[in-house]
Amino acid sequence: MIKACIFDMDGTVANTINSIAYFANNALNKAGLESIDTEKYKILVGDGAKVLVERMLDTVGASRDYYDEVANEYNGKYNADFLYLTEPYEGIVDTMLKLKEMGIKVTIFSNKPHETALKVADALFPEGSVDICYGAREGVALKPDPQGVYDILRDLGINKEECLYIGDTATDMKTGKGADLYTIGVLWGFRDREELENGGADVIISHPSEIIDIVNKLNS
Repeated sequence: MIKACIFDMDGTVANTINSIAYFANNALNKAGLESIDTEKYKILVGDGAKVLVERMLDTVGASRDYYDEVANEYNGKYNADFLYLTEPYEGIVDTMLKLKEMGIKVTIFSNKPHETALKVADALFPEGSVDICYGAREGVALKPDPQGVYDILRDLGINKEECLYIGDTATDMKTGKGADLYTIGVLWGFRDREELENGGADVIISHPSEIIDIVNKLNS
């Protein structure tokens, strides 16, 4: 019996790519470096802010000597205006609310800094629609390490067989599979079908409403 869903944030419930690209390119430009095409950020993101900035510098051929300057500018400006150019994906809010109506717990697990992840979730989704939201927390390894998944299962008081993991990248699929959860790869996010298949997705979907069908099927 499925009792909960764990959603990734960026590229799964929240379309943040334009926001990330805007603040990231501003940080690069302020350091005298060139911009990166927005589409390329879909490949650069997903493994936390530190890795993102490192990949940005590698992409523009810049030394890691720029790291502190670019990271501080990016993190500071993004955190101060985290909703700029950010919106929920079409159908995701309706799906989350339907899951709640069905008695399914809705949670979010992100590699975005924890406080920012909380603010995004609070701002984008109706009050009470998200039961738990965890971002990157000190002392807890980033995805694909499954520790954050274990924390959610513990906090909800459920077993791994009672939870679905939903995300848009191979990192997400590896996170879910690492915790031995049924994994759903989504095609409306930042990566493609091939990556999700290679990441070990149990099923791949193209619209949030399909999550309801999967829950009903598994619970029938």
